[in-house]
Amino acid sequence: MDPHAQGAANLRIGRPQVLVVGAGPAGLVAGIALARQDIDVLVVDRRPEASTLSRALVISTRTMELLRSWGVEEQVRAGAADVEPRAWVTRTLASGGGTEMPLGYPSAAEAALVSPTRPAWAPQDHLEPILLALLRSSPTAAVRFGLELIGLEQDERNAHAVLRERESGRIQRIDVQYVVGADGARSTVRSHLGIPMDGPDNLGEYQRVEFHAALGDVVGKRRYGLYVITHPDAGGVLAPRGNSGRWGFSREWHPGERSLSDYEPDQLISLIGTAVGVPEPRPDIERTSSFSIAAQLADRYREGRCFLVGDAAHRMTPRGGTGLNTAVQDAYALGWKLGWVLRGWARPELLDSYETERRPIGEHNVGRTGAPDGAKRASTEALPWDLNGRLTHHWINQADPPISTLDLLGPGLTLFTGPGWAGAVNGVDVRPPVTRHSLDAAATSALQLEPAGAVLVGPDAQPLARWAGPTEPLHADALPAIAG
Repeated sequence: MDPHAQGAANLRIGRPQVLVVGAGPAGLVAGIALARQDIDVLVVDRRPEASTLSRALVISTRTMELLRSWGVEEQVRAGAADVEPRAWVTRTLASGGGTEMPLGYPSAAEAALVSPTRPAWAPQDHLEPILLALLRSSPTAAVRFGLELIGLEQDERNAHAVLRERESGRIQRIDVQYVVGADGARSTVRSHLGIPMDGPDNLGEYQRVEFHAALGDVVGKRRYGLYVITHPDAGGVLAPRGNSGRWGFSREWHPGERSLSDYEPDQLISLIGTAVGVPEPRPDIERTSSFSIAAQLADRYREGRCFLVGDAAHRMTPRGGTGLNTAVQDAYALGWKLGWVLRGWARPELLDSYETERRPIGEHNVGRTGAPDGAKRASTEALPWDLNGRLTHHWINQADPPISTLDLLGPGLTLFTGPGWAGAVNGVDVRPPVTRHSLDAAATSALQLEPAGAVLVGPDAQPLARWAGPTEPLHADALPAIAG
């Protein structure tokens, strides 16, 4: 008998194929990606309920494309602030003068040139319930809060997890085919796997006060995602946290300084008033909080049947807002690959590509956010890291309403062909199902195809193979993990 289970009643969990530990954005997205591949997945979290902290604020172009593909874009945007994802550097919020600072995100006009959607300035506590509801709507997914991982072993065939219900103490050992560690910076999964983190673990301590206030008249037409306040008595960053009138004021804290948690309410109000530049902004104080920032990367993203995603794989500072978006995109990339392997659409070797593809992006973003000027980036520099070479967006004009080339992707492979293509879909010898879309001349040109050419694309919008014409066969060595 497992020593953890002595004297404890079994939990009734079922027999999932994949266990996801952690129900933040990364864990929820991993669960969604698996469930959309018809995989039985259990997502657990040691917290009694979903977090109510606003935390991350900006949802990138590529992350919004994923949310759009799941039909929840409008739900997410309904809670977003109507701002440009840039910063305004100014003495106080009410000051007339200031300087615009790019944060690496495209404006609405810039995004329209490359994507069917655009970034959203929406707080994490607005996004998470949407993801949670989407996951729970799947018949192959289960989510359990108040359930923690206390043991993890693996062999060639399965991973063996020991889970404990925190309220009752009841314990169960379950066997799954794979485990996804999405349990944050202090990852229990990573600890059990013995994977170290490289990089500085404390680049600074920050404090935040969140409050509600009607500041629309103060902001006027200068609607930005961040306001960098330079007033000597109230230096910090003001940021709208969604569209409900909630704001956050954050500043760095140094040892010996007074903590915001020790301020009396009238002192917090005075501090906010100085930063806003209005004597009586009448804020309704919601909470104070503190957090440390780090720039670390896991030594590896995988150990056998266990994988790391999100903060378990990389810790990023808030500079540039890349942490949540990198986590979501990690989780999606791993989720669909696990799904393909479990469905028999790909060989297990496909899973090796997860770290190969995602680690360079994690390493880049960790390095960026660890730099003192990491927040300041032109969109032309940062956007390619976000889109990561995915298929070109082009509106299919003959559709009513128009749809993007990205909208045509399904759970299997998609073959886009030019108007001169004379081949057949069944000539593409791969395991996953292939759906063909014949493009007109304009779309063919946008995708940089020859008129008789084609491109094969995965569910993540990554081009896998190109042909100048149908006479070129797809050789097994071109796509070894999915070739028939």
